[in-house]
Amino acid sequence: MVSIIPAHEAHTDPMDSPTPYAEALRRFAARDTVRLIVPGHSGDPSSSPDLTDFFGEQLLRLDVAPLVSGIDLGLYTPYERALELAAEAWSAKRSWFLTNGSSQANRIAALALGFFGERSQPVVAQRSTHSSFIDGMIIAGLDAVFVQPTIDHALGIAHGVSPERLVEALDRTPDAKAAYLVSPSYFGATVDVPALAQIAHEHGVPLVVDAAWGAHYGFHPELPPSPVALGPAEAGRVGHGADLVIMSTHKLGGSLTQSAMLHLGHGEFAAALEPFVDRAFVLEQSTSESALLLASLDLARHQLQTGAERIGASLEAAEQLREAIRAGGRFRIASDGFSGDDVAAVDASRVSIDVGAGGLLGHAVREVMLRDHGIQFELSTDACVLAIVGPGAHPDIARIADALHGLSADDPEVAAAGFVRVPLPEPGPKRMLVREAAFAASVVVPADEAIGRVSADSLAAYPPGIPNVMPGEEITAETVRFLQHVAAAPTGFVRGAVDPAVATLRVVA
Repeated sequence: MVSIIPAHEAHTDPMDSPTPYAEALRRFAARDTVRLIVPGHSGDPSSSPDLTDFFGEQLLRLDVAPLVSGIDLGLYTPYERALELAAEAWSAKRSWFLTNGSSQANRIAALALGFFGERSQPVVAQRSTHSSFIDGMIIAGLDAVFVQPTIDHALGIAHGVSPERLVEALDRTPDAKAAYLVSPSYFGATVDVPALAQIAHEHGVPLVVDAAWGAHYGFHPELPPSPVALGPAEAGRVGHGADLVIMSTHKLGGSLTQSAMLHLGHGEFAAALEPFVDRAFVLEQSTSESALLLASLDLARHQLQTGAERIGASLEAAEQLREAIRAGGRFRIASDGFSGDDVAAVDASRVSIDVGAGGLLGHAVREVMLRDHGIQFELSTDACVLAIVGPGAHPDIARIADALHGLSADDPEVAAAGFVRVPLPEPGPKRMLVREAAFAASVVVPADEAIGRVSADSLAAYPPGIPNVMPGEEITAETVRFLQHVAAAPTGFVRGAVDPAVATLRVVA
């Protein structure tokens, strides 16, 4: 193989590149190297013709195993430099690259919190947390006192936790060791992170924020600031930001699917949290991390930092889509009604469309739009579909609006008429600790017989993956009805279910 490094770059240092890890990886892939090492394709396109035909030659060459001098092995490497640049970009004290999504970050956070403070101390956590944090709680043996976010039952949407609710939850949990919140929500509702961080700090605990959907925050003036960033100092107080932040960089940051980051904030809790996060990261880290995913994180960070104009154009496209929907006079933009002390801002890249206002069923609309019009929405509820315009994206606005407005409420396939909406259920009473229930002896019973018994599983309508019942909670008739309703929907899926229809449930014996 002949080297493909341009002559004028042959002697420059990847450490001087704006994307040091990606540049070091590219240079290694371009070298004439006989790889007698895993992965099994050896970076040789001729060894794996099916992979090469599907992905192209360059991908195989870039698929480099870890621990290579000049990339991630040595005293100060391009990998470490890429981590420094990421921390600077998101205003963090320190950042970690992850190759198993923000699910990995949530498990790391739960493990770190499990050993932070006393083992018996609970975490005050938002009830609409992602199921991966519950998975982490099970692994860590972490207990939680849950605080409910604001719920829009008509649209089936969970927002954030208000300052008042966080104060109340921390006041009634004096032994709490941390607060764990979610912002932004799946539909883009964003809380006032500095205000909530200040409340947590005044109660003597760090604030962890699952900002899986906020990786693009802070990179354009029309977007909220990074949740890691310190808020303004007021009345003689220092500024406050979240102490640990989870980010699905692949979601709206532009990196490859399954890549994510974890950011450590600044302030009094950073030094105390860091060693626990470090240890948890090692426990959760793959020993064969994908160089492709790591490079995509390095590249996505640089693209966000230098892409304000591109982001702005995409935000403008999202607003044009909202205007086209409003102009039709049939549907409503759901986020137009987002307000209250639990919503400080709304992510302008998300377009939430209340199709129920036009007599349509959201789940059916999502399926038909993809099948018949080649338009794929991110998410649906009974009433809404959610469109996401990622940084740099330029969707065909007229195509989307025309297809939506062309759907008829007289068409039984998409009509909401006669369809019974099932509201989000209130969680059942907590009967056991999450870990105890998850590892307890269990039996599988018909769903109607599970009512009133203790769940051994975490069950979540997916997306968004928010547990509707957790291990240790009592299963209610409302929860069974809701989960079966989701499973029967055109795009429905219940994560953790024993069977796809949720006809049976696993309960503590």
